Amino acid sequence: MSYAFSRPTTSRRSGLLSIVIGLHVGVVLLALAAKTVAPQIMEMPLIVDLLPAPELEAPPEAKPLPMAKPEPVVRKPLPQPKAPTPVLETTASQAPAENAPLAPPPIAEPAPPAPAPTAPPLSQARFDADYLRNPSPPYPPLARRMGEEGKVVLRVSVTPQGTADEIEIRTSSGSTRLDESALKTVRNWRFIPAKRGDVAVQSFVLVPIIFKLEQ
Repeated sequence: MSYAFSRPTTSRRSGLLSIVIGLHVGVVLLALAAKTVAPQIMEMPLIVDLLPAPELEAPPEAKPLPMAKPEPVVRKPLPQPKAPTPVLETTASQAPAENAPLAPPPIAEPAPPAPAPTAPPLSQARFDADYLRNPSPPYPPLARRMGEEGKVVLRVSVTPQGTADEIEIRTSSGSTRLDESALKTVRNWRFIPAKRGDVAVQSFVLVPIIFKLEQ
């Protein structure tokens, strides 16, 4: 079954056109009405109320700490020095007094050491005793002719028997001939030996010999 659409008539077209135009007019009117009805925003003056600033709380004041009261210093009285006890002189008594403390026994002091035995004095050896009869050294002829003079000092080691053990020249006369004459002569001399107490001991003695020409 087919349906055929019939062409609208002229009256129908004009009615539709009037409807469309009416719709447009209504829309325009609605737009105008909305524009007139829209509330106008009025600019109102801004009123600002100034509120007082809040009071700041002051920081708490630092309170001083309570000071501890110093304790009073109590000065103790210084001890008074005791008066010295007087010493009483009493006579010596063998029996102790009643209820008196016994005296300690005396401490024996060590005896002083015995003095060391002193050595007996030492007597020096001698060569000038007359009874020894020691001859003088001869004057060498050549030294006499050459006019040599001088003093010789000999160091002699004397034995306990009184003989010359060793001889050396301590001081020369400056002449070999004079020194040799003194050595040869003193080597045969006799001496009094040195003694320590009553004992003869070995010792040394200096023998001076002077060579001098007669004027």
